[in-house]
Amino acid sequence: MKIHIDIDCFFVSAARIIEPTLEGKPVAIGGRSDTKIFNKEAKNQTVNFENSGSFVPTFYKAYEKSDDDLDAFKDDDGRIRGILTTSSYEARAFGIKTAMNIKDALGLCPELIIKAANMSLYQKLSHQLHEFLQTKIPLVEQASIDEFYGDLTGWIDDKDLYEFIDNLKEEIFQETKLPVSIGSAKTRYIAKLATTHAKPFGCKLILPHEIDKFINHMKVGEFAGIGKSMKAKLKSVHIHTLGELKQRRGTVESWGPYAKELYKRVSGLTDAPIQTTHKRKSIGISRTFNPLYDREELKRRVHVLARHLSFAIIKLDVIPTVFHLSISYEMNQKSHKNISLSEIFTEKKFDSLCLSLFNEADTQKRLHAIRLSINCSSFTRDSKKELSLIGFEDEQKMHTLSKSMYELREKYGIDTFKYGSEM
Repeated sequence: MKIHIDIDCFFVSAARIIEPTLEGKPVAIGGRSDTKIFNKEAKNQTVNFENSGSFVPTFYKAYEKSDDDLDAFKDDDGRIRGILTTSSYEARAFGIKTAMNIKDALGLCPELIIKAANMSLYQKLSHQLHEFLQTKIPLVEQASIDEFYGDLTGWIDDKDLYEFIDNLKEEIFQETKLPVSIGSAKTRYIAKLATTHAKPFGCKLILPHEIDKFINHMKVGEFAGIGKSMKAKLKSVHIHTLGELKQRRGTVESWGPYAKELYKRVSGLTDAPIQTTHKRKSIGISRTFNPLYDREELKRRVHVLARHLSFAIIKLDVIPTVFHLSISYEMNQKSHKNISLSEIFTEKKFDSLCLSLFNEADTQKRLHAIRLSINCSSFTRDSKKELSLIGFEDEQKMHTLSKSMYELREKYGIDTFKYGSEM
């Protein structure tokens, strides 16, 4: 049997550990694209590889405690910007939801306490929980900063499962002060679904013969893997619940390989092994900002993003061979450019490449830009591409120089060395 462990309102729960007075109050954690990265006096930027994804950036500014965290989400003109990354159950009672605009949330609940994100604390607590789980379960997979899977096959008898996960829930709270909910089932997919119905701070065990009854009346949108497009497709053929989906196997499987796999997951007919390690396949950085027309300033920001991403690439010790830059404009317009290169990675060359990609991608020159994104992928260890030998010796020297700059930035901060073009 598999188990799925999810930390309840993780960011809020973490804030309550260091501020117990927040317990029982409507609390939310705000999130905002860190545009301070572009300030010429920027400092205290850090990088994280352990967990990234939704609301967990690879690059972020170190947390600075303030008497009023709401100040972190105010523009120079005093306007409140940003969205909520999570909220407490007390806040949700007012209709507050994840990704809601902070200003709208305060309109629903004027007493809402907004706290700034503290990524260093979240990483520390997540790592602590991961280490603790490894002492309790033979195989543990960290799926995200607040999600874990475990395999109890041959470790715990089915008859003892509920007692085990209930005790584990209590032990986790005693060890880390983090409230978690745990779901257990034959497959990881049904276990994750069970966790949703165990919240908050509860346990849910679904035995193999109980799967059909468990999923029968659930809305299709509750199942992880059924996004907006698939939900719309199911609705078009009058499939609204997981039970109805299971009854319409022929219809669903006629949509192709992904739909066939989805049917098996919903029915508990297929599973995936627990992966104790995950290999990163790409790395990127992006920032959203107020509409900006000045192309010279946009180019300066490309240099800033390139420097940060270069630091991360060298830290990962990989050589990317596919480079992608995208620009989002006002009026919902977008443009992008990508290139493949099989050469030794150097910071100077990467900076020039990013600027070149920007110049080619900037096709909507009459519009204001609102977002810049740079992504690198297809690392040589994965793609098996051979590196070009043209200018190899000179490139090797520049790569050594890039590593030396990285070591100094690792010791003194990413902002220790900046390009003259950033100033």
